[in-house]
Parts: sequence; C-alpha cells; structure tokens
Amino acid sequence: MNYHWNWWIFWEPAPNGTGTYLDMLLSGLVLTIETAICAWIIALASGSIVGVLRTLPSRTASWVGFAWVEFFRNTPLLVQLFLWFFVLPELLPPSWGLWLKQIPNAPFYTAAIGVGLFMSARVAEQLRAGIGSLPRGQKLAATALGLTTAQTYRYVLLPMAFRIIMPPLTSEFLSTIKNTSVAITIGLIELTGEARAMQEFSARAMQEFSFQVFEAFTAATLLYLLINIVVVTAMRFLERGLAVPGYITGK
Repeated sequence: MNYHWNWWIFWEPAPNGTGTYLDMLLSGLVLTIETAICAWIIALASGSIVGVLRTLPSRTASWVGFAWVEFFRNTPLLVQLFLWFFVLPELLPPSWGLWLKQIPNAPFYTAAIGVGLFMSARVAEQLRAGIGSLPRGQKLAATALGLTTAQTYRYVLLPMAFRIIMPPLTSEFLSTIKNTSVAITIGLIELTGEARAMQEFSARAMQEFSFQVFEAFTAATLLYLLINIVVVTAMRFLERGLAVPGYITGK
C-alpha cells in the first residue's frame, strides 16, 4: 500500500464553499458537543426520575422504573434511533407524523432525545446504586424528623447519592459523547448545513472529496480525545469538591 500522507489538506478550501476542511471538522465538533450536552440533560433528568422510582417502596413505581431500564438498556442504540426517526412518525396520526417529518433539523433532535433516553437507563441504575449504598439510618432519621417521602429524597438521599456516584456519571457522560456518532445513520448526512453535526460526517466528507481517508479519521479521533480529556479534567475537580468524607469518593 503506497499511501501519500497530506496533512496540509486541512487548510485547503472545501468544495462545499464553507471554508477549509478544518472548518468542516470544527463545525462538526461544535454540533457534536451540542448534541451530547442536550442528550446528557435529558439522560440526567429522566434517569434521576427513573432511579428514584426504582427505590420507592411502591411496587407499581418500582415496576415502571424496572420496565424503563430494561427496555432502554437492552435495546441497541441504533435500533432505538431508527424507531424514533423512521417508525414513530408512521405510528402517529397522519398530521402528527407529517409534522414530525417536517421539523427542521429533525435528525439533531432525534439524536439528542434518542441518545438521552438510551443513557437515562444507565443513569437510573447508577442513582439506584448510590441510594442503595447510603446507610439505612439516614432515611429513618428523616422519617423521624417528620419529613415526607419527597422531602426525604430531595433534602437527604439525593444530595448524598449524587455526590457518591459522580465518578461513574463522568464515565456515562463520556459514553454519551461517543454515542452521538451513531446518529449519522438516521439521515444527518442528507442535511445541507447542519448535516455536519457529527465528526464522522466531516471526516467522510473529506474522504469523498479529497480521498485523504486516514488524515480525516485521524483528525476526528484526536478531536474526540480532546473533548474527553477536557471533560475528565473538569469532572475530576468537581468530584474532589463534592467528595463525601468516609465514602469511596472521599478521604
């Protein structure tokens, strides 16, 4: 194999007229971060609710949380994205389905919601484990003080549980960033400007126009590593500040 490496390709004008190939990659980087942040907000919010449901004494609430986790955790992300993007509009009434199909940047919103719900199952399990690791006396003491179940979770259990599970939540956030790349399969390539939401698409565009395959995917890999290093560094400082003395995350 006689491959000619050309690292200057990043500073050459892109055929789509949006700037250089580097600009294409950076545009994909920005939209990848936006997708990951939106997905993580959804995952953290819905996962927290489901995690609490799984720890409530109510059998109905526990069953609902169990069903949510098992569905989103045991179904491949690619299949879920296909269901939300291609199948759901066909199952809804025609007017609703047509509205979903005509939403601007529909693949972006589908990716954010789909990845967020997929990751919510993992967040729920992390939170359930965090609440389960707390001493039983904390909940009993809250009950003795006259706190309701909602107040017990809000003021006693959840603040402690989130501080304990901060390290695994960091790993889940990194997984969320990487999982956004799967959204290339639901039509992001077919968009005009926002179609470069994924770094993989930026790399693929460079491959199709310049045939510099290895440079393109090497650059995309380095950008992924850069994002993850920044996230890990920031989360390490947050973990140290929130660490609970006497627990695995504290000294």
